[in-house]
Amino acid sequence: MSEPLRAFTKLLVLDLAASATFYEALGFTRVATDGTFVHLRWQQAGDVLLVGLPRGVSFEGRRGWGVLLGFTSDTSVDTLAEKARALSAPVQGPEVQPWHTKDIVITDPDGYRLNFVQQA
Repeated sequence: MSEPLRAFTKLLVLDLAASATFYEALGFTRVATDGTFVHLRWQQAGDVLLVGLPRGVSFEGRRGWGVLLGFTSDTSVDTLAEKARALSAPVQGPEVQPWHTKDIVITDPDGYRLNFVQQA
């Protein structure tokens, strides 16, 4: 029996297939899909549900404005930054923080900002 989701983030996306491909290229694992959503997981516990925008619904403005999705990472943030740049995604960092972490922020194709953190 699979574990129930305890916490997850749902992101409304313009192109479900393209967004899923982007996340999987960063290292997310596909858990499930049904044509209207894709359930992805970052390493052991970071669940994201990508939901395709229903036909006829417009989505104007910036998505994710003021929101930063955070993921701790066993993968080097330098490696993640390289993967994101290879996908032509905007990347901020890596930056070493005073609280002893190394962070990057990657912006996905829909404008959502993903913050990956590793111990420095």
